[in-house]
Amino acid sequence: MKLAQWEDIMKILEKIDAAALENQLDKGLYILFFTADWCPDCRFIKPAMPQIEEKYKDYTFIQVDRDENIDLCQELGIMGIPSFVVYRDGKEIARFVNKDRKTKAEVEHFLDQIA
Repeated sequence: MKLAQWEDIMKILEKIDAAALENQLDKGLYILFFTADWCPDCRFIKPAMPQIEEKYKDYTFIQVDRDENIDLCQELGIMGIPSFVVYRDGKEIARFVNKDRKTKAEVEHFLDQIA
């Protein structure tokens, strides 16, 4: 799958707060991908996201625009992007959150530690 196709089908989270988010993610496995259009490190990892999503099919990937959800980011302590937060049945179980550029290998290593 090409990046343009992936961006068309990847679920994008609308503006929401942390409590509503936990309710929305109450059943299942989710990976929230925090990003922004202006972020060069986010643009660096985006081409790898279709392959990452394909490899980790047990998870539903949701893209979260940092600027659209700035209050949510503050509530969750997302201080840098790109970042990844994993939820199981409405509860956060892991996070890969920092301001550093992330490679495909680093994201996969993080997800392998959870799986």
